[in-house]
Amino acid sequence: MIVITRYSVPEADLDAFRADADAAVQALSRRPGFRGHRIGRAADDPALWTVVTEWDGAGFYRRALSDFDVKVNAVPLLSRAIDEPSAYEIVAGGGAPA
Repeated sequence: MIVITRYSVPEADLDAFRADADAAVQALSRRPGFRGHRIGRAADDPALWTVVTEWDGAGFYRRALSDFDVKVNAVPLLSRAIDEPSAYEIVAGGGAPA
């Protein structure tokens, strides 16, 4: 599964956002089932950011959120997220053609 959270980050808050994002990803990455992450910025709107994490399944992600270290280090970031669905089941995918 993938979790996509989006953020509207004013330029004045950029350093704090990046620190929160790095701390959250670091805490999440220590949890079972974590596969990887990406932090991105919209090419057409530099105030719009996303943090994408990939998990072995929804249960791993939900259990990660209940971990004390994650609560301390990820909640500051997640509280900034745009209120919209964020957890997605992967139904298709693939790599670049050979």
